[in-house]
Amino acid sequence: MEQKKAVTVAEVKEVPAPPPATGDQPRGFIAEWTVTIILLLFGTTTLVQAFVIPTGSMEDTLLIGDHLLVDKLAYAPPGPVSKFLLPYEEVKRGDIIVFRYPVDIRQTFVKRCMGVPGDRIRLVNKQLYLNGKKLDEPYVYHKTEYPDSYRDNFPSDPNVHISDSGEDMLEHHVVNGEVVVPPGSYFAMGDNRDSSLDSRYWGFVPRDNIVGKPLIIYWSYDAPTEDLSNPTISADHFIDLMEHFFSKTRWRRTFMLVHGVNVN
Repeated sequence: MEQKKAVTVAEVKEVPAPPPATGDQPRGFIAEWTVTIILLLFGTTTLVQAFVIPTGSMEDTLLIGDHLLVDKLAYAPPGPVSKFLLPYEEVKRGDIIVFRYPVDIRQTFVKRCMGVPGDRIRLVNKQLYLNGKKLDEPYVYHKTEYPDSYRDNFPSDPNVHISDSGEDMLEHHVVNGEVVVPPGSYFAMGDNRDSSLDSRYWGFVPRDNIVGKPLIIYWSYDAPTEDLSNPTISADHFIDLMEHFFSKTRWRRTFMLVHGVNVN
């Protein structure tokens, strides 16, 4: 990664240090024919919606070019009857969530929820501590060797520009060197921890911003970020699709289910 079919997973623009990934813009209609067929099978976009991953903040869990179907009912508030029929659930630590970017709700991000209301979060030398406990995180990737004073030792004094909501988090929600997640909010991080524009930089995800959770990768195509983040399909990308559809499609990822993990 809510616009039309585009996950804005991961970010607006890279900053010099640390290097968060680029911004996620609404996807055009590259796989429109595939999306249409699948949505006809699954229902209307009030139930599921198609998105694409244009950046690498969730690597290697989700790859650039993964096209997802997102369950928009998973976290919906249950009605008096529907609560007995549909598997509504609360957002849990370790869930992969799709949400409207708090700084610009026209964009949609995909991250992993790492903190629920009341949780205490800090990082020491890239290691995440949750409620005072050092976490084992096999899903996390560190793709840079150099340490960063803010990104890897959080919360601390920012060494890059952060949003107003990020400033508010550092000013009002840090207790004894830990960020405390307030009621009705969540702390989200990318699995590619060294290149993820996440809650460390823009603060908490309000509950109302959460769209749903990814269900399945219905198509994965090896294309660069600039092609996938473009709201319209470029001539070069169209030609690339025509010439390399079969060779650049990651067939082994087709219909791969997307799961969260249990984080305690």
